[in-house]
Amino acid sequence: MAVLPILTVPNPLLRKKCKEVTVVDDAIRSHLQDLEDTLLATDNGAAIAAPQVGILLKLIVIKLPDGGILKLVNPRITHREGKQEVVEGCLSLPGKFGYLVRPTLVRVEALKENGEKTVINGTGFMAKCLCHEIDHLSGIVFSDRVTQWLPDEEV
Repeated sequence: MAVLPILTVPNPLLRKKCKEVTVVDDAIRSHLQDLEDTLLATDNGAAIAAPQVGILLKLIVIKLPDGGILKLVNPRITHREGKQEVVEGCLSLPGKFGYLVRPTLVRVEALKENGEKTVINGTGFMAKCLCHEIDHLSGIVFSDRVTQWLPDEEV
């Protein structure tokens, strides 16, 4: 499909709340494929959300540890548990990394790219990715949650 340009802070589109997808159709699947293509074209991206490429819809794509791709429509966190201090970066803040606290476990309800409902229990790294990308859908950038920035030379 297409590798799209990734928006960077302070682009105002990154602060917009995304719209719920009402129908999962070929246009939505095309957006998800563009997100996947864009993510795979990055050097170090673990996941991407639609607003990072200027699409204000609730869509995220995550690279799975086994090499697979998870595409979610209208993801929402329905349960959080525990706390973990993590280091995060963001494709929309290139070269910046910081510490922040995320849940150790999250339960996310969403639709798959075929429109089928799914529930995902993410722990550790997956919990971090899900929280990070779902934040983007509400106009929240990880820098809003950073407790301490890493110096550039530690990256």
